[in-house]
Amino acid sequence: MVYKKDLDLEKRWVRLKDEIASFGHKKPKDLNTVLFLIGVQELGKGNKFFTKEEKQDLIHIAICKVLSLSGYYELEGLDQDGWPHWKLVKKLPRFDLIEQEKLLKMHVIEYFEKELGMVL
Repeated sequence: MVYKKDLDLEKRWVRLKDEIASFGHKKPKDLNTVLFLIGVQELGKGNKFFTKEEKQDLIHIAICKVLSLSGYYELEGLDQDGWPHWKLVKKLPRFDLIEQEKLLKMHVIEYFEKELGMVL
């Protein structure tokens, strides 16, 4: 069963991907691509070549950042290379994969609205 809130979330998600594409990026194909972009933004070192491991770390940074908006994570600080490190401060709810993706999408949308002033 599809609920109105799920349809609203998907409409906002599509608008977000379109908005990202309007800034000259390729339209993101999935959540991980958007999380990667957030990770690059939060790292603040510009768009450069990242190893596979660094790309995974950037996605982790993004997940921590967006979930920090609801108090799940807190920034501990930066390491000697300038990479942010986060700590879990509130236990995450147990969700199946679909619910996890919805939670992340909601927080990603909130991130773009709060941090970058977008209206989605």
